[in-house]
Amino acid sequence: MDDITPLDPLLTPIHLRKQLIDAGWSDRGIARALARGDLAKVRWGAYATKAAYDALDDGGHNGLRARAVVAQAGTDLVVSHVSALPFWGAPTWGFALDTVHVTRRDRKAGRREAGVQQHRGRLLPGDTVSRGGVVVSSPTRLAIEVTTTGRTEAALCVVNDLLHRKLTTRKELETRYLALDDEVDAPMDHWPGTLTANIVLRLCDARLESVGESRLFHLCWVHGLPLPIPQYEVRDRHGRLIARVDFAWPELGVFMEFDGKIKYTKLLKPGESITEVVLREKRREQEVCEATGWRGIRVDWPDLERAQATAQRIAQVLTPPSLSA
Repeated sequence: MDDITPLDPLLTPIHLRKQLIDAGWSDRGIARALARGDLAKVRWGAYATKAAYDALDDGGHNGLRARAVVAQAGTDLVVSHVSALPFWGAPTWGFALDTVHVTRRDRKAGRREAGVQQHRGRLLPGDTVSRGGVVVSSPTRLAIEVTTTGRTEAALCVVNDLLHRKLTTRKELETRYLALDDEVDAPMDHWPGTLTANIVLRLCDARLESVGESRLFHLCWVHGLPLPIPQYEVRDRHGRLIARVDFAWPELGVFMEFDGKIKYTKLLKPGESITEVVLREKRREQEVCEATGWRGIRVDWPDLERAQATAQRIAQVLTPPSLSA
């Protein structure tokens, strides 16, 4: 697993007020630097350069605040839960990012105050990793942690991402999930909120490549639709590979593609425009239909926001014509 480059804005130096004062700054000087746009306030008493701060998204801002919390803490903390996601490049979709999450190493009771949630829990060997010098939850532990702080759909997006990038495995997740926590003499499945973990561990699939695909898979599960096969290879009668579609129900003669801007950007060839990629994808879809006789479904981001209507549309296509007449 590659480390974060030192130039990543997530690792930009954090300047604590007491350090600036010791270096000869005054509170008025700090205020002037903020007004000029030289500094940005990360949290109370902690600052970073405005350029680095502005280069980060909301998830990155949460990770930066977590670093500040660790720097200001009077105890040894690990960046964990949602706050560790940006250090692994994992998606933060669907999570509340207004609170920093850290885990105490001293096992003392955690608390929540001033936008910081301190967790406690036994940290086993392998539960933490240094990322660019910042100690954060390992991918395996992180995958379990997010199921306790977010909705099933959001947690599934994270776990699938970590699995797809081979940062953890299903076996490692299951083993860590059942590992005993000697303080409460209970496995992780007794942690608060881990009912979600049971569902996510059942649904997760390393073949799901993006947030959009994970959400679409979750939509099928929530609405009681047959679960499709992800990344299905479609071949003609001679065994020649025609395409790999996002999802398929081969027994029903239906395939489904998720349309997202990132997907088309990834498919760009040198000198090719987005329009050309879209047209190429439509030709590919036509080839699949002609070679197999299957029906196709396309789903995009707005469709995910009208889940009930989208599920009904998918169900209608899945119903054989002879039964829907």
